[in-house]
Formats: sequence, structure tokens, C-alpha cells
Amino acid sequence: MPRLRLKRYLLTGLLTFIPLWVTWLVFKFVLGVLAGIGAPLVAALLNGLALVAPHTAESLKMEWLVFIVALVITLVALYLLGFVANRVIGQRFLSGFDALLARIPLVQTIYGGTKKLMAVLQNKPSGVQRVVLVEFPRRGMKVVGFVTRVMIEEGSGREMAAVFIPTTPNPTGGYLVVLPLGELTPTDWTMDQAMAFIISGGAVAPDTLPASPALPHRDETGTPA
Repeated sequence: MPRLRLKRYLLTGLLTFIPLWVTWLVFKFVLGVLAGIGAPLVAALLNGLALVAPHTAESLKMEWLVFIVALVITLVALYLLGFVANRVIGQRFLSGFDALLARIPLVQTIYGGTKKLMAVLQNKPSGVQRVVLVEFPRRGMKVVGFVTRVMIEEGSGREMAAVFIPTTPNPTGGYLVVLPLGELTPTDWTMDQAMAFIISGGAVAPDTLPASPALPHRDETGTPA
């Protein structure tokens, strides 16, 4: 009896700890990235302070303090950037900045592509549901994907969808697949619900899933029978 109680308590403690641990890992990753952005500025400020008050600068070179100050600087900078970007002057400045980056081929490819992806995911789609289910990496397995673009296939005239499939639990990486629009399973999920499903590893999910569309039978070569 004591042994069974010990196992039950250990299992309960483990199941209680895992969600907290995963949440901490995600927040640690995000906060670490944000703090890393402001870290060079904090280092420059400490180096400047060392010229005037070396003892004070040395006493402030604590890892946790540098982390917090760098994080605060980054958050304030992002807030100010968002504030300026919503103003007419800020929009003109960003348009000029975009035009400048457009002259640098490799930079424009990365910057422009990432900016378009963020704009697509923020705006509501017209005609096509944004959050879909896709059979990937093989038939019978389903993953959550985001439709980013619909194109027309030359020759057949079929509508093809570009779908971004994020990974779990870090949705910043993933795969890009292009497949016929009829092979997508539309959902009524919002972006928030889909991201919660991905980050939680499926733990935060609705009780039901939409049924897959009826697809034509294909032979071993992939040709419709």
C-alpha cells in the first residue's frame, strides 16, 4: 500500500511538473532571444560607465542584472517601434527602409519573405480557411498547417495551396508543402487555437476534428485510378 501511494504521488507530481517545465522552456527561449537583442547595448553602456566609474561598472556586471536590463531595453524598443510604425511618419520611414533593403538581393529575399509571411498570418484570408489539416508526411497522418498562398497550376488549371507546417513545440521552424486545394481539410480554428495546439504538443485541442475530404484512389505511382 505505501508503495502504490508513493508511485501515485510521484506520477501526479511528474504530470504536474511537465506542463510547468514546458512553459518555462518556451518562455526561457523567447526571453533569451529578446534579451540577446539588447545585450550588446547593455555591454556598451557598462563599458562606457567603466571609463567614469570602474568599480560601479564592475559591480553591475552580474549575469541576472544584465539579462533583466537587456530584456527591458528590448521590450521598450519594440514598443516604441510599434508606436512609431502606426504613425504616418513611421510608415513613411519604414517604406523608405524597405525600399533601401530592396536594393540588396539576398537581404531583400530574407527580409521581404519573412515580412510577407508575418503579414499573411496576421490578416484574415478571403475564400480559403487559414488553418487547415494536411496529410503529412504520408497519407493517413495529419498535421496542422497555415495556408499562405493559393496558386494556379499550369496545364491542369488546378488550384494549389502553399501550406506552412510549423514544428512542435517551437513553431518558428517547419516545412513548406504545395498541394491541391481539394486535399486540404478546412477547420474552424483560429490562429490562437492552432498555435496553442502546436506548442502544447496536442494537449490543448478541441474534442473533435473535421473529417478529411474524399480523395480519389491513387495507384503506387501516385496517379489517380
